[in-house]
Amino acid sequence: MLSVRLVQMIEDHAEELTRGLVEDLQSNPRTPHYHHLTYEELHYRTYAVYKNLGHWVSQRSEEPIEANYADLAIRRYAEGVPLEEIVFALISTKNHLYAYVRTTGLVDSAVELHQERELRRLIGHFFDNAIFYTVRAYEREAGLFHSKTTLKAVA
Repeated sequence: MLSVRLVQMIEDHAEELTRGLVEDLQSNPRTPHYHHLTYEELHYRTYAVYKNLGHWVSQRSEEPIEANYADLAIRRYAEGVPLEEIVFALISTKNHLYAYVRTTGLVDSAVELHQERELRRLIGHFFDNAIFYTVRAYEREAGLFHSKTTLKAVA
């Protein structure tokens, strides 16, 4: 059972979460290309994830996740952002979210602890898919995608 209260809390504090993440991405030595992206661009993408978290983690189909993160990959590729920075940014987005849930102190009972664990599992699954579709689209855009036939020939 997903805690509606935890999801609502995250969505209600999307602006705060977004601000913290964007500041981190624009100053972190692991994301130097993000230092040159506009605050508005980074804010738009991050805020959309946090503000619509309930929608993202309850997706029955991966198609919307694939479309959104393929678009992100193609945009970042065109901007010259290396793939490792994009993956680090996605991991940071997830970790900021985990840290927020952990430090809010809203888990007061065993039931709520179970709900938090379920939410963390769903968030992890969502970000795993987001990273997968981002990498796949980025590699295709860069011409790095190998078909199964090519991989068999190499092996």
